[in-house]
Amino acid sequence: MIRVVLPQHLRTLARVSDEVTIEVSGQATQRSVLDALENSYPVLRGTIRDHVTHERRPFLRFFVCAEDWSHESPDAPLPKEVASGAEPFLIIGAIAGG
Repeated sequence: MIRVVLPQHLRTLARVSDEVTIEVSGQATQRSVLDALENSYPVLRGTIRDHVTHERRPFLRFFVCAEDWSHESPDAPLPKEVASGAEPFLIIGAIAGG
């Protein structure tokens, strides 16, 4: 099981508290985690990734083991700590302003 922590606005939309756990078939990658998350919570489709291109939405970042993975390949294998559920896959809402 992979643990995923969502930002507050997506938790509200999905009607979940704190973190969710999902089952990923095959290798744990950003793509497989987000695919499983969207399959488990269809209301999140299009909120994290674009419907057509599947690119990460602006103002969302992905963190894995305290490192920013937002610009890593979506098919890069996630560290074993995340794949085993020891560490969560974090989706963080970025703040912009000026």
